[in-house]
Amino acid sequence: MNMPLRHRVSDSPQTPPLHVAQSLTEGGREAKIALGDQIYTLRITRAGKLILTK
Repeated sequence: MNMPLRHRVSDSPQTPPLHVAQSLTEGGREAKIALGDQIYTLRITRAGKLILTK
């Protein structure tokens, strides 16, 4: 795929959705993600790794 990824991309109904971390964090380093009544923090480290914490 040659176009930049910005939003959810799905090649087929069987393919899980693809979300770009920088879109989720809106260009920052953190995003909050809700699952049921729990809130998680998605963090991009300086090394470019992802950390998901409760």
